[in-house]
Amino acid sequence: MENERKHELLNQFPGLNELANHHTVLWENTNREIKAQTNLFSMEEVEEAEETLKRFSSYLTLAFPELLESKGLIESSLLDIPYMKKALEKEFDVLIPGQFILKCDHALPISGSIKARGGIFEVLRQAERLAIASGKLTKEDSYAVLATEDFQSFFQQYTIAVGSTGNLGLSIGIMGKKLGFNVVVHMSSDAKEWKKALLREKGATVIEYEADYSVAVEQGRREAEQDPMCHFIDDENSKDLFAGYAVAAKRLKAQFEKTNISVDAAYPLFVYLPCGVGGGPGGIAYGIREIFGEHAHIFFAEPVASPCMTIGLMTGLHDEISVEDIGLTNKTEADGLAVGRASKFVGKVMETYISGCYTVKDEELFTSLGLAMDSEGLFLEPSAHAGMFGPIQLMKNGQSYLEKHDLVNKMEQATHLVWATGGSMVPEEMREEYMARCAGSRMND
Repeated sequence: MENERKHELLNQFPGLNELANHHTVLWENTNREIKAQTNLFSMEEVEEAEETLKRFSSYLTLAFPELLESKGLIESSLLDIPYMKKALEKEFDVLIPGQFILKCDHALPISGSIKARGGIFEVLRQAERLAIASGKLTKEDSYAVLATEDFQSFFQQYTIAVGSTGNLGLSIGIMGKKLGFNVVVHMSSDAKEWKKALLREKGATVIEYEADYSVAVEQGRREAEQDPMCHFIDDENSKDLFAGYAVAAKRLKAQFEKTNISVDAAYPLFVYLPCGVGGGPGGIAYGIREIFGEHAHIFFAEPVASPCMTIGLMTGLHDEISVEDIGLTNKTEADGLAVGRASKFVGKVMETYISGCYTVKDEELFTSLGLAMDSEGLFLEPSAHAGMFGPIQLMKNGQSYLEKHDLVNKMEQATHLVWATGGSMVPEEMREEYMARCAGSRMND
């Protein structure tokens, strides 16, 4: 039956053949629209999320002293990485015209990954809902009161659960436990041991599965449905998560204005986002296209073994197709991207928003990891390096896309923004292990 399904899919969608053979590909989304639109989500929801985060600023500065300087804002900087650009050009024999910059979500406060946006936001949103419904809080109050023992005791009645390969679980576990919630994280076989250990250290309950991400999410969802005091954070379907991520685009606009980075017809923006189930990159892509319009060109990056969003968008089947259906293993060192089936909600929203998807090999992630350390002294976890290959894929295999969108003669003024999704919380022994692996990867090239 499995071979029948694979044969049927490869015949119906010939573009899947290269993916099924573990080739690196750049897939162009021909459904992208100049004026992207969806009826599944709105910018009003992003505005509401931004206001919610502002209300929590007084609490966050008390709970996390590292946020004092930013006045409770959980945000990351932009970093120019010209030496990494040169290193990639030399290693992969390609010229990357334009500016090459990094969005440093690997260094986001509290949980050190992009998940500190959506994950933390949804925990805060649930805390606000419960506190207001109980009559203990109004939106006009100072949310600093949430740091008191009274509220800790109140939140201890409730549980927050999530299915995760690692970073989302960390953000929810750290934030949830800080507020006082019970936290249960259902973790797939792909999750790194150090992430499980850190969650347990913070007081979260970690339930491990031999199966992959989809099974962990489904089991977590099923258990949460049996408990009226439990809120399940659904990475596949949550609009709260999506809204939390989308707020990043408004912050990015302000950062561009401050650093004199233009985005218009003459100065195109290319954004490269590592993608797992799709919530984080989807939310950010939505916000960026809404704010910068047609001049923003967004590509999702996935491992060759786990291109779930690529196959979902390519076929239009979304969550009705898995990477296993075309014979792929869903086994990758990029743990945060080890997802076999994409979010239908995110895939449907992204249909007219993103420019395309591309795939990378694990050994390329480790090559990039070594180059970043050597050239910039910069450490990112392997999954974050998927973004580094966007400009390479675009310049090597995206000529038709550039011509179609009248971009060929504008690339010298382009901005390439690589979204670094995680890395600052990786323990030293794990970093050393990664560095040894990337040294081996480069020796074998």
